[in-house]
Amino acid sequence: MRSLSSSWRPLLLPAAVLFAGSWTAVASAGESAQAQSEPAPPALAFGQSVDGVSDEDLPYIYTEWENYTVEDGLPNDHLFSVRATAEAVWIGTENGLARLDKKTGAIQSWKEEDGLPWRAITSIDVDPKTGDVWLGLFGGGVARFSGGRFDHFHQLNSGLVNDVVYGVAVENNHIWAATTAGASRYDLVTGKWDIYTEKNAPMEEIWNYSVSYAPTVNKVFLAIWGSGCLEFDVATEKWKDYIDPDKEMEIDLYRDDGIIHVITTAASFADGALWVSAYFGCCRYDGRHWRGFYAHETGLPSDFTNFLKARSADEAWFCTDKGVGVVAHYPTDTYVAYYRNADNPGGVAKVFRRGRLLREVPLEISIAHNFIIGVDFDGDDVWVATAHGLSHGIGKGYYRGVKRLTQEPQSIAAASSASADSK
Repeated sequence: MRSLSSSWRPLLLPAAVLFAGSWTAVASAGESAQAQSEPAPPALAFGQSVDGVSDEDLPYIYTEWENYTVEDGLPNDHLFSVRATAEAVWIGTENGLARLDKKTGAIQSWKEEDGLPWRAITSIDVDPKTGDVWLGLFGGGVARFSGGRFDHFHQLNSGLVNDVVYGVAVENNHIWAATTAGASRYDLVTGKWDIYTEKNAPMEEIWNYSVSYAPTVNKVFLAIWGSGCLEFDVATEKWKDYIDPDKEMEIDLYRDDGIIHVITTAASFADGALWVSAYFGCCRYDGRHWRGFYAHETGLPSDFTNFLKARSADEAWFCTDKGVGVVAHYPTDTYVAYYRNADNPGGVAKVFRRGRLLREVPLEISIAHNFIIGVDFDGDDVWVATAHGLSHGIGKGYYRGVKRLTQEPQSIAAASSASADSK
């Protein structure tokens, strides 16, 4: 893989461009010291405890990364989405679609001249029954890639409510599209389209930013710009809304009273917990209790979160504008933040518990860029879509939760040694 420069700034970012601030993510030593002098974090939430937990109880840290850019075959370095399957990794970019064969490492790409209906791909999902690849197109509607052919759905030939699509999701025999003018649901069997807006769903605003399907509970979750998070029960076709109870736009007036803000960017459900991201932090709901996550009290890179994905009820990955943030183990309030250096392909992983820095692990190769837009899990591995390339975190020896470490893990020791040798 090629080493990457961090000097690029994107020409186009769905919605996030409205709020994107500084692209320099790694804090200086002085800033780190200042962060550690902040007031003590709030009381632990329900289900959290640090009793019997020592500083040697650490989460898994991804120390082996590889990156892909246009030099490796991507059609564009400006990534918007990534989706991993058993055989391949699908990548949506600002100018084309790519497929990375996991067995051979070969990358195949498609642009408009190759039949791709639209250049910018904001979202990808794969039908587990057919293998069809569904694409959300930023201004071009929705596309299906099946048998080497693209089928194009847009406002003029379908029931799609709007052509600016931010998210797609496969739900049983249906396809959902999150658009700037509501959500559309396409029945693959009957060909029927359903449209959901403020007229028939609890949407105070209709800018749908993300959609995901949770098969374990047979529910669809929509993240909506200005309407919080909506839950659609597939069996009953009933809606449930999650909005900020204090109705304050500038601050979260009452901590953990509900979703942290009505401007949300993604929602992901796993093992009974709903995780929701916003441009003002992230939160988790276990069905009874909410918990908010903020950078100043956790060690996460930033509150400005473009996307998130849950791995379990205890682990979720946040795509922020200043690095990758991970709630590595919710029960012990443990976090990991991944950064890339400004002047070389290396970086650092920082481990925090209750906002206190426990460990800094230097990385010889880190994530491709600190502006993170998408993430997907692939067994023990993780794939990250950044503003300047695709990053692959190799989860050799991955474990869930935290472990008591009697000696430095081989992966961390190797990373530290490699970093020292490069100086």
